[in-house]
Amino acid sequence: MSLLAEEVVEEWLNRNGYFTIRGIKVGVYEIDILAIRPLSDGGHECRHVEVQVSINPISYITKVPRDIRKQSGIGAHNAKRRDTAQLRRGVDEWVEDKFDLPQKVELRNRLCLGEWTKELVVGSVKHEEEVTLLEKAGITIHRLKDVLSEMDKKPSIVKAAAGTDLYDLMRLSE
Repeated sequence: MSLLAEEVVEEWLNRNGYFTIRGIKVGVYEIDILAIRPLSDGGHECRHVEVQVSINPISYITKVPRDIRKQSGIGAHNAKRRDTAQLRRGVDEWVEDKFDLPQKVELRNRLCLGEWTKELVVGSVKHEEEVTLLEKAGITIHRLKDVLSEMDKKPSIVKAAAGTDLYDLMRLSE
C-alpha cells in the first residue's frame, strides 16, 4: 500500500511544481520522497515527505521504544496499548530515524542547502494521540483524503505526471 500511496503523493507534489526523488536509499534506511520547488526569488522550497498510509490500521505509526523492546523482547510494531510516556519516546525515536539521522541531513543538504520541512502523509490511523504528538514534534501531517481532494479541486502547475494513471484509477469509484 505504501508504494502506491507514495506514487499518489509524488503526483500531488509534481502537480504543485516540485521536482521529486522517491525511494532514496541511505545506508539501511530510506527516504520516501524529497521534493524541491524553485522560488521566484532564486531560492528553493525543500520538503522531506514520509508516507505511511493504511486503510485498516491495527497498530501505531511509530515503533515501541528501543529500551522497552530490549527489556521485554516484544516486537517493534507490537499493537499493545502504550502509555503517553512510551508513545512520546516512540515518536521521538521515529522522528530521529525518519528525518534527523545525520546521513539523511547530509544528503538533503548536498541536494539543496536550506530548511527542509518534515512531513508525513497518513491514511486512517488507529491512535489519534500519536498524530498529535507527531505534530508537537514538528511534523506537518497531511491526510491522504485531503491530498486527493486538493488534487481534484485546486488548479495545478503540472496537469499530469507519472502517477496520473493510479490517481485516475482511484477516482473511478466516484
